[in-house]
Amino acid sequence: KRVVVKIGSSSLTGGPDFSINPRNIDRIVDAVHARIARGSDVIIVSSGSIAAGLAPLGLSARPADLATKQAAASVGQVHLAQEWGRSFARYDTTVGQVLLTASDTGQRDRARNAQRTLNRLQQLGVVPIVNENDTVATTEMRFGDNDRLAALVAHLISADALVLLSDVDGLYDRNPADPGARFIPEIRDDHDLDGVIAGDSGVVGTGGMASKVSGGMASKVSAARLAACGGVPVLLASAADISGALSDAHVGTAFHPANGRRLSAWKFWALYAAEVAGTLRIDAGAVTAVTSGGRSLLPIGIQSCEGEFHPGDIVEIMG
Repeated sequence: KRVVVKIGSSSLTGGPDFSINPRNIDRIVDAVHARIARGSDVIIVSSGSIAAGLAPLGLSARPADLATKQAAASVGQVHLAQEWGRSFARYDTTVGQVLLTASDTGQRDRARNAQRTLNRLQQLGVVPIVNENDTVATTEMRFGDNDRLAALVAHLISADALVLLSDVDGLYDRNPADPGARFIPEIRDDHDLDGVIAGDSGVVGTGGMASKVSGGMASKVSAARLAACGGVPVLLASAADISGALSDAHVGTAFHPANGRRLSAWKFWALYAAEVAGTLRIDAGAVTAVTSGGRSLLPIGIQSCEGEFHPGDIVEIMG
């Protein structure tokens, strides 16, 4: 019923100047409209604001410094929103732009406000176009990529599915260009990711494909696992296969929800999105009581406190 669709930068741009390709946008919108016509609500998480700003600014490559990236995003967000609006107008559909920062999802009142805005847009028949607000996000306060943003939005609005689209047709155990690469159609738990080797991001995007290096998971797989851990099924597929992805989902790699049950929006927010206001360091007895005894944390078990926090704030508990 409610689907979040994330589109990567490389699926929206074309040509040597990385400008937004209207044909790519139209093809995506055609598939999204077909899904909406079948009774679904669709929220689009769109990358591409920085890439869309390169050509108007006369830049030939993605900038390395933060200020120029933010300037490109400022220009690109206008062009990107115009293209989404133009394309959906072919179906007499209005779009609304929603720009979020990590702080917007990390603070409960702002996260709830974003949730209300997205819900109201859909009640009004508007397709929300969500993007990270790159013009004000800093290196310390970012989602890191729009894959994670899409996973957080999926939980924020209680989506029934998350579709992550890029220029790769699914998950492979190594670089898809390798002749020996094996396609992985389904991920039911972390054991199915054993042996998956790192990939790299493209020229324009910041996400990158699957990786399992030094215990870390890169962008798309990490976001898919994040959503699946909270109970949202995920499809990782190519934007070229968007019609199949949004119809019977016979394409791509499917990530099954963990344990078949869904975390509440509040628990998911507390675990994966909330800003931490402080730290409690506890003794060994308190660790046992909290982690295996199912007990509450009592003051006597707290050895020290760091930070300034108040009722309702999220804190880390360290053994």
